Amino acid sequence: MPKHELILLKNMMQPGYTGSLADYEKTGGYQALRNALGKMAPTDVTAKVMKSGLRGRGGAGFPTGVKWGFLPKDYQGPRYLCCNADESEPGTFKDRQLMERDPHQVLEGIVLACYAIGAQSAYIYIRGEMVLGSKILEHAIGEARAAGYIGKNILGTGITADVWVHRGAGAYICGEETALLESLEGKRGLPRVKPPFPATHGLYNKPTVVNNVETLANLPHILSRGPEWFASIGSPPKSTGTRVFCVSGHVKRPGNYELPMGVTTRELVFEYAGGMRSDKPLKAFIPGGASAPFLTPEHLDVKLDFESVAAAGSMLGSGGVTVMEEGTSMVWAALRLMEFFYHESCGKCSPCREGSSWLVQTMRRIIAKRGQMQDLETLTDLCKNIAGRTVCAFGDAEVSPIMSTLKHWRHEYVALIHEADAANLIRPESAGTRH
Repeated sequence: MPKHELILLKNMMQPGYTGSLADYEKTGGYQALRNALGKMAPTDVTAKVMKSGLRGRGGAGFPTGVKWGFLPKDYQGPRYLCCNADESEPGTFKDRQLMERDPHQVLEGIVLACYAIGAQSAYIYIRGEMVLGSKILEHAIGEARAAGYIGKNILGTGITADVWVHRGAGAYICGEETALLESLEGKRGLPRVKPPFPATHGLYNKPTVVNNVETLANLPHILSRGPEWFASIGSPPKSTGTRVFCVSGHVKRPGNYELPMGVTTRELVFEYAGGMRSDKPLKAFIPGGASAPFLTPEHLDVKLDFESVAAAGSMLGSGGVTVMEEGTSMVWAALRLMEFFYHESCGKCSPCREGSSWLVQTMRRIIAKRGQMQDLETLTDLCKNIAGRTVCAFGDAEVSPIMSTLKHWRHEYVALIHEADAANLIRPESAGTRH
């Protein structure tokens, strides 16, 4: 049994819970909506969310209530809410579980957010491969609409909030909020230059909020139990509440674990995920999805909250914790992630589009034991010329596996290059083809 209270995963842990509207209502579902709509001013809803300290669970960790507050208050036209369900970060699978196992929890959060920001339409942008999740959401929306929780004149309050599901086409870049908006508008999913930001020029050039699935699922609980309750959980004041950590890799019990922010990786891996799958010790872990730099066993006691992980040189990101045991080649691990980013680069920015290709070629050369010491300088130079030089954060993300493995396991790169020297495997003509 967990030592703490589950919030988001609580319902689905109950025997026989199906996620239906009837089951959700039995747990107190939609009571927050009943208590808020028409009885609480939208600005008060926003104020409660601000006071709770809730921060985005998709990756950036921006304060949710503050984000809502950026919408122009005197704008009289339509405004939109977009639920970012394009969960694509390797090693991250929490939103999928929340949508498939307890969809009404997410929907209630969406309607509450619509009420707070004055949106009458919300779109759930779900990853194209999540066919089951989209069907479950469609069914749940039908249930909620029939019961008067979604649609026109919700619960007789005169308030309208409709929700629509939109399946993407499987592009990683559409998890970036402005690329998501472009895709929703029927265009190619490419990130926009900012400013202007979605708060003023979002979907169809109207004020828009984009929030992650897990972020929105927290709202009914904050409204029901109060911001003070939520702010007392985790690592207040800046990392409040729980986090659904997705544990994968070389552990005995991979899966989703909802824990208070501030739990350490040592507790997460060895107390909850069952420890390492073999007798080999932990060698490395990624604390927040593939975009987050690798950390080492020295960081096992770092608190998994926004500030502590950042201070350790990585980021909490999407909460995807990937664990690797001793014996794993970190050069190989970095290459596998780099190949993913190379494949998913949208191609809009030259540093990312061209640089990711060069990085993969150089890494493959080193892995094939055909590298030279100058390749390490090439990798570093390429990374420095990609990070911070692209429209979106993709460039920073794609260099993190290489930069962090060069920082902590440079000797593994050097060993492969020395093996190449010893075996005299470097082809004479390769020097003329180097970047």
